[in-house]
Amino acid sequence: MSETLTKLLYVEDDDSIAQVVVITLEELGGFTVKHCDSGAKAIDSVVAYAPQLILMDVMMPRMSGPETLEQFSQMPAARDIPVIFMTAKAQTHEQEAYRALGAIGVIVKPFDPMTLSDQIVALWQAHRAG
Repeated sequence: MSETLTKLLYVEDDDSIAQVVVITLEELGGFTVKHCDSGAKAIDSVVAYAPQLILMDVMMPRMSGPETLEQFSQMPAARDIPVIFMTAKAQTHEQEAYRALGAIGVIVKPFDPMTLSDQIVALWQAHRAG
């Protein structure tokens, strides 16, 4: 249970947000990050990349974050990978709905780049502690 979180799959369609998050996670957090700009690309990449955790936007064109999570849940190699949603739609009932879908947590946009990595690690550790 002492596995360190190092490898993330990040799913975000907004390129300007994605650039900030990837730089933040790699430079400040020390993570290895693969960015996909759509749910479909994430589904195509998740098995080969084998991330420890998926950080995913909720509102994306064609396939939303919740729809992508549903697809992951049908994939034996991906169904047990924890997912954290990032969203501006973060009222309490919305966050509860995302957790009910299987997400281990929600990070609210706009996020603080200085604390983003710590938030992710805290959610990861809480999930692993059960």
